[in-house]
Amino acid sequence: MERRLMPAGSPPDRPPQGDAPPAMPAGPSGPLRTVVFDLYVRPAQRHPAIWRLLLGLVLCLGVYVAWIAVTLFVSAAVWPDRDFWGVAEAVAVPELPVSTLILMATFAGMALGPMIAARLLQGRRPGTLFGPARRLLRDFVLGAGTVIAVYLPALALWALVFDARPNLAPATWVALLPLSALGLLIQTGAEEILFRGYLGQQLAARFRSPAIWLLVPALLFGALHYDPVSAGANTLAVVASAALFGLLAADLVRVSGGLGASWGMHFANNAVALLVLTTQGSITGLSLWLTPYALDDEGPLRWLMLGDAVLITLIWAVLRWRLTRLHSRRAGSI
Repeated sequence: MERRLMPAGSPPDRPPQGDAPPAMPAGPSGPLRTVVFDLYVRPAQRHPAIWRLLLGLVLCLGVYVAWIAVTLFVSAAVWPDRDFWGVAEAVAVPELPVSTLILMATFAGMALGPMIAARLLQGRRPGTLFGPARRLLRDFVLGAGTVIAVYLPALALWALVFDARPNLAPATWVALLPLSALGLLIQTGAEEILFRGYLGQQLAARFRSPAIWLLVPALLFGALHYDPVSAGANTLAVVASAALFGLLAADLVRVSGGLGASWGMHFANNAVALLVLTTQGSITGLSLWLTPYALDDEGPLRWLMLGDAVLITLIWAVLRWRLTRLHSRRAGSI
């Protein structure tokens, strides 16, 4: 028998049927939960068993690996003088625009896996991973706009201390911008769907404790960024920074009841970090400028990472305040 956590006010003997929007529950169903988050989690409560989630994650990994292989094979077929392993080597060190775009294309498999798993193992539509469609774009724009508003003055201050090094020619950068933006939408969207969507929803459907449904996806997201070859002595700092980002993004999902705000924040953050000013030794193929320091430099980078953590926390606080006001107003009108 599969254990379900039903929101307060929901009949325990009548699990949600189909994917029609459920009725508003009487109140949050557990610690740190919001009404909109309970609505977001409710489709996952059809089949919340842990074995289904674990099997789903295995399926996600299989789809992701298969998609990477297909992407590399197709790329090798159209990239002159590069075989499969040559493309794989270029993608592993994404210093060229084409190799970086291929890398971003591989993340489509990361997005596809949870969609297939949600349908086959949890019996729900892929659309339930995103939250209400009517709020997705609004919250996305809010998240991205807040990041830009905070990062623009921060970049101006950075430029007073450091000299950026040119990377792509401006004309090339502009010509590639549509593909770069599409690639970032795929890459950031895939990570949001997997970590804050599928994994976060299914854990919240099975466990009441936020220590599980908030922290576990954040820690796994941080572990995804473990790369001692590139980051060297800064590896643990990079992992901790990514885990903090994952935790703050998960909290935005908790407050908003969907992926829009966290996806927008993630997209704009990565747009600055991968398209505008990129740290040497990371994913530099599409960036307009490079930093004068590398990812494994132990000098200024650690302090800059600490400053970046402060900035992303500020962005989260502003977004959380704005989203709380928006959804409190919506709840009061029901």
